[in-house]
Amino acid sequence: MNHEFSLFGRQLAGVSGIGELMEDLGNALASGGPDLCMLGGGQPAHIPAVNARWRQRMEDILAEPGALERVLANYDPPRGNPKFIAALAALFHREFGWDLGPENIAITSGGQTAFFFLFNLLAGEMPDGRRKKILLPLVPEYIGYANQGAGGDLFRAVPPKIEITGPHEFKYRVDFEALEIGDDIAAICVSRPTNPTGNVLTDGEIARLSELAKTHGIPLIIDNAYGAPFPNIIFTEAAPVWDEHVILTLSLSKLGLPGTRSGIVVAHPRIAAALAAMSAIIGLANPNIGQAIALPLVESGEILRIANETVRPFYMEKSRQARDFVAEIFGDSFDYYIHRSEGALFLWLWFPGLPIPSRELYERLKRRGVLIISGHYFFFGHDDASWRHRHECLRMTFTMDESVVRRGIQAIGEEVRRAHREASAEA
Repeated sequence: MNHEFSLFGRQLAGVSGIGELMEDLGNALASGGPDLCMLGGGQPAHIPAVNARWRQRMEDILAEPGALERVLANYDPPRGNPKFIAALAALFHREFGWDLGPENIAITSGGQTAFFFLFNLLAGEMPDGRRKKILLPLVPEYIGYANQGAGGDLFRAVPPKIEITGPHEFKYRVDFEALEIGDDIAAICVSRPTNPTGNVLTDGEIARLSELAKTHGIPLIIDNAYGAPFPNIIFTEAAPVWDEHVILTLSLSKLGLPGTRSGIVVAHPRIAAALAAMSAIIGLANPNIGQAIALPLVESGEILRIANETVRPFYMEKSRQARDFVAEIFGDSFDYYIHRSEGALFLWLWFPGLPIPSRELYERLKRRGVLIISGHYFFFGHDDASWRHRHECLRMTFTMDESVVRRGIQAIGEEVRRAHREASAEA
């Protein structure tokens, strides 16, 4: 039998960075031994106080007559549970003054699905034959975007300005002078905090991007998977932002519910309605359980307290601890920089002059049972494959137990030293 795939099929069924990441993550969590250092995925930590709250909510659902049956045995509308959507709209209006209603919100089966819908709704081949793209004003950017185009590559990206901000610390900045927004740009998209680097675009940068989008009559998409108002894994000042031309995506995953696959999109009513229609076609309806668990927390505002008082401080401390391990273990034996840790669950490490590509570093570490992500996957949408910086970086998560993070960083340091020794010997 000849299993010939369509172009669309090849796009989705081929090798991808996100596929490799999730394969490593799933296998590690399912069958990894005690010595495995899983530092490669975006798996949120199991925070005891947060897990206790989810357990209590499940017990509440079980105790309420008919509640479990409604959650597990009924379809919600394709847009999402009406009570959950109304509660979100009320929360955003009450807390932030956003002028919106339930018609501005749609639920998707996780944030990843939301972006597949959004990118292919707005960009690609248009009715008049033109091809439009999504502008990424700052790369590296989220690995999960790269292969989502139903009709091939959807992205145009702008490399960042690199600013050294301290000993062994740097930060990416948007190069506004290099941004070009022509008629072929369908939308601007950023993640805030940025996955993979933990970079948080300033309120000023967001305001400039928002004004650019508004001036050109296109949306600004802000991926808030780690951002404000929840889960608010942000370690610096950053105001939540929404407007009619802004498409804001949120998720329950990094709050501690990744298994529920609950994505939230706040957008113009026409966009929200389109996403609901796409959900009906692709999956009939979205998972109920995450919305049911979170509903009373959204209604009361408790979801913001959990984010601000429990989730955010937990990850701030994990970030500080991981950076201390890097400073202690790496020392001054080779050249390295950490991107300023301003949010999310990762450290982004840059090794200027690394003698081997980051992909080879990934393979060496994997053989030692240490799983990280090679940085080259996050640089997509521009053609400068010769830019050495993109092959000198890696992403590691700091959400695992202290001993696992420390052992992983120890192995990274040893492999980078080994690469330098081998290069010196060959010279």
